[in-house]
Amino acid sequence: MRISELDLLIIPGLGGSGPDHWQTRWVQKLSTARLVAQEDFDRPQHKPWVDAIVRQIGAATRPVALVGHSLGALAAASAIAEHGGDKVKAAFLVAPPDLDSLALADQPVDPLFKEKAPQAALQVPGVLVASRSDPFADWAFAERLADVWALDLADAGDAGHINAESGHGPWPEGLMRLAGLFAKI
Repeated sequence: MRISELDLLIIPGLGGSGPDHWQTRWVQKLSTARLVAQEDFDRPQHKPWVDAIVRQIGAATRPVALVGHSLGALAAASAIAEHGGDKVKAAFLVAPPDLDSLALADQPVDPLFKEKAPQAALQVPGVLVASRSDPFADWAFAERLADVWALDLADAGDAGHINAESGHGPWPEGLMRLAGLFAKI
């Protein structure tokens, strides 16, 4: 399947994606991509975030691929597990955080993101992209999560949190990995 045949739902994490973030750039570059807006990117609540994703899946006129970053990856996984249906054809989840990480201890994240995180295969083809130097999740966490969700694990190397601050503005390597996923579906 080609990117042009899918509705790409881009799902930012805590704080949203600024103008230099790869997610913002992909929305601008890819004609079938749209950002899933959240009521509050700074004080994320599990149910409203998942519900916003589910509404966008329902509104899509073509098959859907979810592209989530950080907390948006966890919300996307929950949306698939709770309401996936036949419309979601792929998941591209980047740098999901370990909510037990000390780096997130002072962040206002709803504990339901952890409590409702899927504990079984997501039942869609997908890739979990992780960094070996992500301050919000160590490599072992990413390995366990990819295994539980039955997603391919892509090693981004020492890439920080795979966001604009870690030097991932346009992130062409990510687009290549995304295209590789779509070639399999």
